[in-house]
Amino acid sequence: MTSSSQPTAVVTGASSGIGEATARKLAADGFHVFVGARRVDRLEKLAEEIGGTALQLDVTDEDSVAAFTSVLPTIDVLVNNAGGAKGLATVLDADLEDWRWMWETNVMGTLRMTKALLPKLIESGDGIVVTITSIAAFETYDNGGGYTSAKHAQGVLHRTLRGELLGKPVRLTEIAPGAVETEFSLVRFEGDEDKAAKVYDGIEPLVAADIAEVIGFVASRPSHVNLDTIVIRPRDQAPGSGARFARR
Repeated sequence: MTSSSQPTAVVTGASSGIGEATARKLAADGFHVFVGARRVDRLEKLAEEIGGTALQLDVTDEDSVAAFTSVLPTIDVLVNNAGGAKGLATVLDADLEDWRWMWETNVMGTLRMTKALLPKLIESGDGIVVTITSIAAFETYDNGGGYTSAKHAQGVLHRTLRGELLGKPVRLTEIAPGAVETEFSLVRFEGDEDKAAKVYDGIEPLVAADIAEVIGFVASRPSHVNLDTIVIRPRDQAPGSGARFARR
């Protein structure tokens, strides 16, 4: 599966977008990458191409997380990438199931994976946890309460660990992307391609590889260097100008 001297990484939500691009980048940088997602057919193709290992993973399911993490060796890098949004409803018209899915995926999913793998990250002697949040973890926008509240909570979860793990050999980096063109909007709009395409009208968004490059940079820093928070926006997006177009 992997040699004892080869560093290892886990990437969740790796079947497309930022997760897939990150798996490719870390593999190119010498990591054996364990890729997890629900779409196993995509994962197996990716793993074959990068020399990694594909394992089915649903971060909203305790048993799935336990099965995934129980077979892993010592892990050096965990990339909490699995996440997503559903809908653009007001608080008054909120769909409680949509909110529940966003919290389960973004917040509880990150908690499940991080909690399960922290012992192995500590054991590695220089573990790294990268959590992909969003500019929506710092801003709010009308009709986005479910997503922004989940991303705020995910960010707080990650930032809390920064203090709790002081003195342990684990670094923590939060990466908060703005507009990144991936399948994110297709999920949000339940496969409506026209709606998804209109999200990026008038701007040139980032692409998944832009975020993956930064994650690769984070993972290559010396062990005494901790990049706490990195906010990445396209040139066409300023703070407060478009949180509704956040990728994550």
